[in-house]
Amino acid sequence: MRVSEGAAAPGTRSDRGLEAGLLRELTSVAHAMADAARAAILPHFRSAGLSADNKLEGGYDPVTVADRAGEIAMRAVLDSLRPQDAVLGEELAAKPGSSGLTWVLDPIDGTRGFLSGTPTWGVLIAVGGVDGPFLGIVDQPYTGERFFGCPGGATLTHAGTTRPIRTRSARPLSQAILFTTFPEVGTPQERAAFAAVSDAAQLTRYGMDCYAYALLACGQIDLVIEAGLHPYDIQGPLALIEAAGGIVTDWDGGPAHGGGRVLAAANTAVHAQALAILRAGGPFI
Repeated sequence: MRVSEGAAAPGTRSDRGLEAGLLRELTSVAHAMADAARAAILPHFRSAGLSADNKLEGGYDPVTVADRAGEIAMRAVLDSLRPQDAVLGEELAAKPGSSGLTWVLDPIDGTRGFLSGTPTWGVLIAVGGVDGPFLGIVDQPYTGERFFGCPGGATLTHAGTTRPIRTRSARPLSQAILFTTFPEVGTPQERAAFAAVSDAAQLTRYGMDCYAYALLACGQIDLVIEAGLHPYDIQGPLALIEAAGGIVTDWDGGPAHGGGRVLAAANTAVHAQALAILRAGGPFI
């Protein structure tokens, strides 16, 4: 795979204050991790007899051998190339670091989709500091699409070709396309707030997992609204969307890298319209 780094020229600094050499190194490591996860996960997709364990008592949160294999493969790359960095992943214990950087990993975001055979799941990779991620990947191994974002911009690599991607230009909410994973968004109060935005949008679609964020980054849709997210669910998509020109906040307009309620938008105009409706449905507990 040809790596499109989107980094500043050698000897310069990125617009997030990163030394260009470090950004190139982190970019290379991130792509190596995504490659390793592809190799570990893809043989299990649509395979006969794939089963899942349930991690959630009283509900359903599946995990498969592919989830664990993907995270193990990514951590092995980090152990070799960046052992000084901290790691937060969905399936394995958090690892402290000494560099000030943390990699946030979700080997399969959308395990329900993975089990169902739909290509809407993805490998999520992010790296950043206490203020959130500045580099992110959403990788779909089955379709061979890799969405990458860093301070230099965002790209889509597919079939050996890499091209820049941007979010959609501003349009009224009445002309916007809105995505979420589950129709039953969060609590009843959160669901009602989402429904109010959905009623104002032109089109609402469901069930796309992390692929919805990738579609937002490449200019296909306008909004993704979700609740109950973990940091590893959102940090990769957040960095990607910001690099592509979009905006990602919580439902109060604050930072979203810690998870919870997330509003991702193609531009500040449609974000403001959706945010105003969500805020009108709060405060949320």
